[in-house]
Amino acid sequence: MSLTGALSSAISALNSQSQSLAMISDNISNADTTGYKTTSAMFDDLVTASSSATSYTSGGVTVSGRANITQQGLLAATTNATDVAIQGSGFFVTTSATSGGTTGYTRNGAFTTDNAGYLVDNGNYLEGWRTDAQGNIVGNASASSLSPINTQVASTSGSPTTKATIAANLPSDAAIGATFTSSMTVYDSLGTANSVQITWDKTAANTWSASFGNPTLASDSSTTTGTAGTGTVAIVFNSDGSLKSTTPSPPTMTVTGWTDGATNSSIALNLGTANKTDGLTQYASGETTPSVDLTGITPDGLPYGKLSSISIGKGGVVDATYSNGQTIAIYKIAVATFSDPNGLNAASDGIYSATVTSGNATLQTSGSNGAGTVYGSELESSTTDTSGQFSNMISAQQAYSAASQVITTVNKMFDTLISAVSR
Repeated sequence: MSLTGALSSAISALNSQSQSLAMISDNISNADTTGYKTTSAMFDDLVTASSSATSYTSGGVTVSGRANITQQGLLAATTNATDVAIQGSGFFVTTSATSGGTTGYTRNGAFTTDNAGYLVDNGNYLEGWRTDAQGNIVGNASASSLSPINTQVASTSGSPTTKATIAANLPSDAAIGATFTSSMTVYDSLGTANSVQITWDKTAANTWSASFGNPTLASDSSTTTGTAGTGTVAIVFNSDGSLKSTTPSPPTMTVTGWTDGATNSSIALNLGTANKTDGLTQYASGETTPSVDLTGITPDGLPYGKLSSISIGKGGVVDATYSNGQTIAIYKIAVATFSDPNGLNAASDGIYSATVTSGNATLQTSGSNGAGTVYGSELESSTTDTSGQFSNMISAQQAYSAASQVITTVNKMFDTLISAVSR
């Protein structure tokens, strides 16, 4: 009967518009949720097979939700150094536990460091690849080498001195046989600061020698900390004051038997370029009592330092900064891409899981092979447009009211029909 069909169609409209309103409500509720993707109501008509040119049987309407997961949200700068966002395609990879957890994917990059040093968001651990200090991935960028990012993986820092550049003017007006001293700070492999005395001897006109004493503690010069194995370095100058040669070339300082158990040191010495004045020179001092004018000794190496802060830079590199001023890369964040991201299954806290429709995840580094670029200290805003959602809400309300009017009208028509039949 047509009245029954009209009633059924109106009820399906009420149900569908109710679900549409629920989607709109969810979108508005998450207008400020980081990385949230709106859901759109998709209506489809229902047609019965009995409809014909002379007889019509109404079908009604059904609704389904379509997640707009690929929609890009605006990136907003934050003051949290461990916040991250993706501009473009892809998702952060997370796991529900540090070992054996369930893998998830998210666009919500509001990660913080927990008390164990892991980067987490709502109990989900951010995953990445270990890197060397220059940010190069150790091994292959594959799923098997992914691990939860633990900022405590290198909680201390310290690097030995491996090279030193010395720039100084050795006075040409010094007497043959004159001796001068300078000191240089070197760090052993345990980050201990040591002082090494350099003795400059003028052996002839335009000729000097340099010798290096045993290292002592920088804080206590009376405590010897190792044995210098470097022989004497012969230095020859040109008549214009520029460096002519050093023997051996290049010179190397060695230290063995560090008393704190550090590994033996080998320090390459850069005393300047032959026939140039970029290192050692020999010019007259113009002083009554000539002296060595030390313009700079710049050894590398750093003392022991503790982890002081963590930050994430562009490209998804996780940097650790230490109390000694050193900053090194420790991880690189992975970006997962899918053949059909809108086919992912959504869960709470902005986490998605792979499905047959979405396909399996393909892991990339930031900005490579179609993956989006990772930015640090930024978050992706919700894609909810409140003005658009209010417009949709008004449409849903009007359609719902109209469908309810159909039910009221059908009810009155049934009453008329019953009254007519009962007479």
